[in-house]
Amino acid sequence: MLKRSFMTLMLASLVVAASFAMAQNADQSAPAQNGDQQAPPGGEGHGHMRFDPERRAQMLTKQLKLNSDQQAKVLDVLKSEQSQMQSLRSDTSVSQDDRRSKMMDIHKASSDQIRGLLDANQQKKWDEMQSRREQWQGHRGDMQGTPPPPSDSQPK
Repeated sequence: MLKRSFMTLMLASLVVAASFAMAQNADQSAPAQNGDQQAPPGGEGHGHMRFDPERRAQMLTKQLKLNSDQQAKVLDVLKSEQSQMQSLRSDTSVSQDDRRSKMMDIHKASSDQIRGLLDANQQKKWDEMQSRREQWQGHRGDMQGTPPPPSDSQPK
């Protein structure tokens, strides 16, 4: 009886440990798989996190009802943004503050380019999405004890 109870306890411990290990592994591999990580509602991932341009273009196509021409152009903008961000990340000569500032400039330029591809109704929806993104980032910044990005970093 004691041996059986011990075996049951060991088996339960093994199951819990395996579950924990699988959850840790899933948490570590999730950013590489989902691209946007914990994206804000209607927006993109947090500053230094990488995102998949194809996946983001698909998301924007659904949210903004992009036509095929717009979708291709948005994808080009997002790929360019990703490339510029990767180059900036690998440039070790740039200070962290300068890198952050340049990343915000790159993102703003990309956002402006995308907005320019949209019709009036899509621009309205885009502006709403950007506003929600800013609110999410501001709230997130407050929780982390860091200030939110400047309000002029995104089109209104």
